[in-house]
Amino acid sequence: MTDFSAVAKGDELPPLILQVTRADLVRYAGASGDFNPIHWNDRTAAAVGLPGVIAHGMLTMALGGRLITGWVGDPAALRSYGVRFTRPVVVPDDDEGATLELSGKVRDVVEGEDGSRIAKVDVTAKFDGRTVLGRAAAEVALPG
Repeated sequence: MTDFSAVAKGDELPPLILQVTRADLVRYAGASGDFNPIHWNDRTAAAVGLPGVIAHGMLTMALGGRLITGWVGDPAALRSYGVRFTRPVVVPDDDEGATLELSGKVRDVVEGEDGSRIAKVDVTAKFDGRTVLGRAAAEVALPG
């Protein structure tokens, strides 16, 4: 368990490695209403110049957010979170899927207007050794 009173600039969050499968894409499409065929149809993805079916950008972003909320233990502690989409996560049509590697580092800890401690965290998301989210950063209210 993390001692949040001791969180400081430079601290690293525990890494999170996730598998994203085609089944995940189907579930996300149903939940989000985004049924764009580039997220499930190989022919459509190839026709628009993609290397294969790709994960929804917002799903990739959400998984990066999961790194943060899993670390802090409370989704409501996430005060802000933003990313830029830099590369797609290509999801093969197999049981293994695509491996998404997530890590985070505390850029700074500041005092909030209400006297709380706020951690500014940079998030790194990699697929196939390459960054897929740019400028991924969150602000988190630290417990206690």
